[in-house]
Amino acid sequence: MAALANQFSGVRCAPLPSSLLSRPGFATGLPSAWRAVALSPARGGKIVCAARTGAPVAFTPVQKEREALKKLFEEAYERARTAPMEGVPFTLEDFHTVIEKYDFDSEIGSKVKGTVFMTDANGALVDITAKSSAYLPLQEACIHRIKHVSEAGIYPGLIEEFVVVGENAADDSLILSLRSMQYDLAWERCRQLQAEDVVVKGRVVGGNKGGVVAIVEGLRGFVPFSQISSKTTAEELLNKDLPLKFVELDEEQSRLILSNRKAMADSQAQLGIGSVILGTVQSLKPYGAFIDIGGINGLLHVSQISHDRVSDISTVLQPGDTLKVMILSHDREKGRVSLSTKKLEPTPGDMIRNPKLVFEKADEMAQTFRQRIAQAEAMARADMLRFQPESGLSLSSDGILGSLSQDFLADGLNLRDVPPAEDDTLPDLISDDNE
Repeated sequence: MAALANQFSGVRCAPLPSSLLSRPGFATGLPSAWRAVALSPARGGKIVCAARTGAPVAFTPVQKEREALKKLFEEAYERARTAPMEGVPFTLEDFHTVIEKYDFDSEIGSKVKGTVFMTDANGALVDITAKSSAYLPLQEACIHRIKHVSEAGIYPGLIEEFVVVGENAADDSLILSLRSMQYDLAWERCRQLQAEDVVVKGRVVGGNKGGVVAIVEGLRGFVPFSQISSKTTAEELLNKDLPLKFVELDEEQSRLILSNRKAMADSQAQLGIGSVILGTVQSLKPYGAFIDIGGINGLLHVSQISHDRVSDISTVLQPGDTLKVMILSHDREKGRVSLSTKKLEPTPGDMIRNPKLVFEKADEMAQTFRQRIAQAEAMARADMLRFQPESGLSLSSDGILGSLSQDFLADGLNLRDVPPAEDDTLPDLISDDNE
């Protein structure tokens, strides 16, 4: 009750009617704490609280602690209102100076380093340790089309370098991009590939009446129909990979022109007779299998699969199989390439029984085949020269084919390495090739 009396300290009670004051037992019916109230006619019949009369009020320790805290809060509030910077070691100007010191250039095109701290369906929020926030929109997250930033490897915690591409006027947030940086790298990579004059792969994604559009290093390049080696339509080439070479590259005009014809010419130049090349089975026909050898379709005739008879090609090959084949012939005008695995068999029938062994020994067997061809050609030339001395060449007693001049160095073809001529050597090669 002392606390209650303290709360009403100095409060003048409302005057009470004299009829109530004169009622018997009124004072005795009050709580003990109120019995100290004095009823004095000199005060005009008014009740005055004891605290008003100067009666001492006792405080508990808890109340004293609360009073002390109240006083501290009141003093702190007064200081914050009248002198907010009192006791602070630096001023507000110093604070802004420090912020500016660690701020970065947020102009369009400038690069910043940031940490992704949240992703959503539309992009990612990036902490760039600056006054303003930053956002990476979905369309700026990757050079390729994606449905979520996670497809581009963007997750919370990723630390990456971004480029500023804009600013949101509504909240002063910066708009970041990875796509523009990837485009710069793609153009640089294409310039390097063009300088090296290499053949690249391009996936056809569209086309028009003039040609097709192919993706190379993330860039959309145009391949005119005049630069495609085979007569075909854009629909037939859609979603297929084409070997391509660079014709024109202009980053400023965002123009990239490619050629399939140039790439095919380089590939065909490497298709020497007797060379071994890796291919993939595209389709099977009753008469053989079509093999993709670097963008060129070659025919592996059923008679050139194995020395043993193959009645059903599907028992030996399946579409999608990868195998080594040898070039038998190449008609560049008609674009036809004849292939063989039969010539690569260490022993007849290995292609059916043990194709793995055939592919392991492919290079060795091809080298043997080329040597047989070279020997047959050398013997044919030697026989011709024996009957045509007017050609200006002679065959020495040591078997060296060279000039009739006496100062000729013996560095020509050494026919001693060629086995004796046999009637069935050359015809046997021809008959095998024509099977």
